[in-house]
Amino acid sequence: MAAVGSGCSTAATGPGAVSAGALEPGTASAAHRRLKYISLAVLVVQNASLILSIRYARTLPGDRFFATTAVVMAEVLKGVTCLLLLFAQKRGNVKHLVLFLHEAVLVQYVDTLKLAVPSLIYTLQNNLQYVAISNLPAATFQVTYQLKILTTALFSVLMLNRSLSRLQWASLLLLFTGVAIVQAQQAGGGGPRPLDQNPGAGLAAVVASCLSSGFAGVYFEKILKGSSGSVWLRNLQLGLFGTALGLVGLWWAEGTAVARRGFFFGYTPAVWGVVLNQAFGGLLVAVVVKYADNILKGFATSLSIVLSTVASIRLFGFHVDPLFALGAGLVIGAVYLYSLPRGAAKAIASASASASGPCPHQQPPGQPPPPKLSSHRGDLSTEPFLPKSVLVK
Repeated sequence: MAAVGSGCSTAATGPGAVSAGALEPGTASAAHRRLKYISLAVLVVQNASLILSIRYARTLPGDRFFATTAVVMAEVLKGVTCLLLLFAQKRGNVKHLVLFLHEAVLVQYVDTLKLAVPSLIYTLQNNLQYVAISNLPAATFQVTYQLKILTTALFSVLMLNRSLSRLQWASLLLLFTGVAIVQAQQAGGGGPRPLDQNPGAGLAAVVASCLSSGFAGVYFEKILKGSSGSVWLRNLQLGLFGTALGLVGLWWAEGTAVARRGFFFGYTPAVWGVVLNQAFGGLLVAVVVKYADNILKGFATSLSIVLSTVASIRLFGFHVDPLFALGAGLVIGAVYLYSLPRGAAKAIASASASASGPCPHQQPPGQPPPPKLSSHRGDLSTEPFLPKSVLVK
């Protein structure tokens, strides 16, 4: 994206920049654009459809399924899928697969055990999402759930010694303000709601889910940074722990009711759609997310909010008032600003300052450029949406 109004004569390049002669027109560049558009569509549909499908399944009349069983089934399907993908990578050789899993899971048991903590937290988070969506409108949940960006950023600063730009700090403040406005609208009435919904419980669940999401993602990155292992192996390990921990949570929370009514009590095609979306949607995102840059991810999040709101109006009779529109608009703007690379943020600052003086990055003639400062600290602007693109939880 070219900088405008800065007045600087520097070339605008970035990590994704490719020289003009590196690609043949209409071949690789066109394919890359198609992959980016496909990635955008997948991210938008998966983000919005999961929330809408859970909300739809939880508000259908009739017997309500046990959310803990849906969490366990999603983990089982995800683990089986990853096992089949690893089997395919070994070209269908069962012996090679068994030896590989023995080495990766049992011999390197320390790495496997490290995944128990994030798996426990993600299992808790998945159950909390059902509680939150059952008690909040889908659009309100979608907006409020963007607090995970704030929690991930804060945990990254505290645990990984990452740094944030001023624009990112400002966008996080804007994000919090937008969520607060949406929640104030919800607390103020925000239209009629079913008697069995508790907005207070929904808000507590979504905040706890955001906290667990931010901590687990950053913790996962911290303990496994530099370790080998494919995304399918890591998700198989997470699935093993997730299934076991999900069964423990099922027994503790709803064990008596499940034993009396059955594991698949209340399951309908809509419920199976939720389970399949939760199991395979995240894996699909893991495949396409490498083609999406940070701006595209932010754009996908913004489109997901809009899509969830429009679908909520059509499906659930959700009422959009000016207060919700203001809060959602602030959140969408904050997500976009936070996703901007640090170079783009500096270009914005340079553009605003160009009217009052010379370009701050332009060196006077005859003077050498200042030395580059090395830093041991990470730059959060390169990965604003940490790190679920790898974890698929």
